[in-house]
Amino acid sequence: MIDDVRQALRSVVAVAVTPFGPDDRIDEPAYQAAIDRLVRGGVSALTPNGNTGEFYSLSDEELARAVTLTREAAPDAVVIAGVGHDVHRAVRLAREARDLGCQGVMIHQPVHPYQSEEGWTDYHRAIAEAVPDLGLVCYVRSPVVTTRALQDLVRHCPNVVGIKYAVPDPVAFAVHAAALSELVWVCGLAESWAPFFWAGGAEGFTSGLAVIVPEMSVELLELLRAGDQAKALELWRRLKPIEDLRARNASEHNVSVIKEALAQLGVCSRAVRPPISELSPADREEVAAILRTLI
Repeated sequence: MIDDVRQALRSVVAVAVTPFGPDDRIDEPAYQAAIDRLVRGGVSALTPNGNTGEFYSLSDEELARAVTLTREAAPDAVVIAGVGHDVHRAVRLAREARDLGCQGVMIHQPVHPYQSEEGWTDYHRAIAEAVPDLGLVCYVRSPVVTTRALQDLVRHCPNVVGIKYAVPDPVAFAVHAAALSELVWVCGLAESWAPFFWAGGAEGFTSGLAVIVPEMSVELLELLRAGDQAKALELWRRLKPIEDLRARNASEHNVSVIKEALAQLGVCSRAVRPPISELSPADREEVAAILRTLI
């Protein structure tokens, strides 16, 4: 199971959206349709309850239901569920993910305003030791996470198999990856940064965009693997406008853009939960224009 996660990280790891119905409950048929879209597009590694899935706005019951729906819709996929919040809740979520059939968990960057290097390590170690049979992926979003902290964690927790690195610093990424080459290093900044992290040791990348155009995300991965930089950058330029829209204003519409595109494609509603908001009419038109270049 741990080896399955290690291998899955060397691919496109799609972060699923969580569609909501008019009653603000999870729209289960739409959820399964979105997962089916990914699988049919060639994606075999899935993360329910990531940031694109609005992790921080979901209840514990909804988090578990999202995992179950993912497993049901993609029985052959490697499922790496997002877990987080306080350490006790993260441990409980990780154990539930294991019991629901996940092969691994992705530990969200702790959101506590005060963190030490030792505290970061202790947080991840507590989760890793609670589920020794699962493959663990650390989601690193802060530049204060050091190589030493990562080395200390890996030394004590052999089930930590990968790092989802989401700091926009390819040089720091390369330094970390060289120091811990036994781990699978993943570009956690999706298609926008994948070509530039690849040279530093990335073997895969995570993607919310894959929910819209999975075939294009898979194609980008194949081009990077083949070392065809010219074609990879050509495809990157096609994908960049929608990723730029998601990143605008400190990524305020990161999720909303994806859901808007899926709504225009008839997959799910555009509904999001606060503190996220839906797009303005002008931004909806921009999404429509971009989709015409992709679909």
